[in-house]
Amino acid sequence: MPPEDERHADHDWTSMGGSHVRLRVGADGVVEVLLDRPPLNIYDLDMRDGLIEAFAAARDHPDARALVLRASGAHFSAGADLTEFGSAPGIMAARRIRWERDPWLPLWELPVPTVAALHGYALGAGLEMSLLCDLRVAGPDTRVGLPETGLGMLPSAGGTQSLLRVVGASRTLPLVLTGERIDVERAERLGIIDVVSDDPDQHALELARHLAGLPPAAVRAAVRSLREGDGLPLHDALVAERHLARMADS
Repeated sequence: MPPEDERHADHDWTSMGGSHVRLRVGADGVVEVLLDRPPLNIYDLDMRDGLIEAFAAARDHPDARALVLRASGAHFSAGADLTEFGSAPGIMAARRIRWERDPWLPLWELPVPTVAALHGYALGAGLEMSLLCDLRVAGPDTRVGLPETGLGMLPSAGGTQSLLRVVGASRTLPLVLTGERIDVERAERLGIIDVVSDDPDQHALELARHLAGLPPAAVRAAVRSLREGDGLPLHDALVAERHLARMADS
């Protein structure tokens, strides 16, 4: 977690949307996106708009080579702000409004590798957003879970599909149905977490800097091949890989 003076140094960070998302681009090509609504970093529409703007900025920045998604406060994110549902005629109507302002696909479609740095709670949409990143680094205090089913909802910020791709159907179904919160050791065993670190923010930044230093055409081709090939028949995936390999070599 960045110290207070780092989070709010105007010459380093740019506010995206309102005041709940910040962005900075380092000279090393690493874009940092910071959730800044502590302590729980609950997602509201302001934060969603800020994330959409931040991911668009990362996509369009000519020097961007990797992205780190991290958070201030005690927790990465405890999910969506359910109090906003109260102004809509129903939960599904509220969700339709939210889907029209969707930061999840812009994150997934970024052409650069993405790393999430987790600590504390990563629940609901918080976990779902991290699952749309390529790598996840977590602190020892991290707890993850998808509680939506117990609230009468489907995890629909990509959770049922992204978790399925990370850990497989047999491990996804129990987590979605029970809404169980699991600790970081079990999350790592399941493959939800790639690295456990005492300093997840710093570890994620170092990992992103390593990725940013690799040949950018090859990295972008690898990211695209792995994302697009997942779920394709093997023949089609091999054809796509061959095409991307030619693009990387040219």
